[in-house]
Amino acid sequence: MAEPGERLPEELLALIFRHLSLKDRAAAARVCRAWAAAATSSAVWHDTKISCECELEGMLPPNLSACLDHVHNLRLEFEPSREPSRRAAIELLMALAGRALGLRGLCLECRGEKPLFDSGHDVLEAVHAVCGAARELRHLDLRRLPFTLDDALVLRAARSCPELHSLFLDNSTLVDSVGPGSVLELLGACPRLRALGLHLASLSHATLEVLAAPDRSPFVLLTLRCACPEDARASPLPNEAWAALRRRHPGLAVELELEPALPAESVTRVLQPAVPVAALRLNLSGDTVGPVRFAAHHYAATLRALEVCAAASARLNAALEELAARCAGLREVHCFCVVSPSVLNAFRMHCPRLRTYTLKLTREPYPWRPTPVA
Repeated sequence: MAEPGERLPEELLALIFRHLSLKDRAAAARVCRAWAAAATSSAVWHDTKISCECELEGMLPPNLSACLDHVHNLRLEFEPSREPSRRAAIELLMALAGRALGLRGLCLECRGEKPLFDSGHDVLEAVHAVCGAARELRHLDLRRLPFTLDDALVLRAARSCPELHSLFLDNSTLVDSVGPGSVLELLGACPRLRALGLHLASLSHATLEVLAAPDRSPFVLLTLRCACPEDARASPLPNEAWAALRRRHPGLAVELELEPALPAESVTRVLQPAVPVAALRLNLSGDTVGPVRFAAHHYAATLRALEVCAAASARLNAALEELAARCAGLREVHCFCVVSPSVLNAFRMHCPRLRTYTLKLTREPYPWRPTPVA
């Protein structure tokens, strides 16, 4: 009788096994020789997503440890408040650091609530270890890591990962400990960096000048989060510097997220006319109408996504209608307040590329679901 795995080609088995958890991959590898060959092939492990909410400590069996050599892109999800999930994530990162020669991309995503007064030292130590070992790392995404990131991590990435193409540090922490000097060293050490995510306080005029240098590789994405006290105190970035950066990289897209910690005077310093804003998220404690009107007048050619969290008002409705009339390239608009029917009609009429929207005419229970455009 033929072995079970011999009934299907290895390529098809690999396509199936790549969707299994680590435990299930280990179980599949024990069925027969054909399944073992498929479960440990590079096709299964090249792009791997692991959820430590479903796995436990010791989840990487010895017979699969060598498969970490095949992992090029890893998306790791865990819940820091659950000790087993946290230990499993750290265990996997440390194992990866021991044999991370082929790692190209790492994305960490925390689920659930972060424990109070949790610095995440153990998790960040594991990230340091991976950065130190993965010299071919090209993409590092820490946006969903709720711990304070600092200069030491940025410098480790700069000195150990010269091939970096993207680095995202604009996470939801309330403290920004990444200084502009570290970002400058990062840009000097990683000449191919094409995408960067920062808190506003980490960005400087000098950084914009370095990015605008004639010999700089194409730079395509800058995401800025303005949410902590350091961001509110950040030095203004001249409109002329943004204009020079835009001329040097005409394909550059900037994503701005403005949170309640940002006072009105800081908002006006951030929203410069020459910034090529592609996505704007406004969750301000003060005036929102002004920034929406500013975007309508200055970002009409570049704005592709708008998100507004504000109190409903006739003035806001009027500003949204004006923005809809001017920003024909919008693909998404999400307003987490009740709007008038005229606002909905304006976006439907003037934005032919709109793909999804959240525009509620009456108050509904949360969460509000976006509406896809047919």
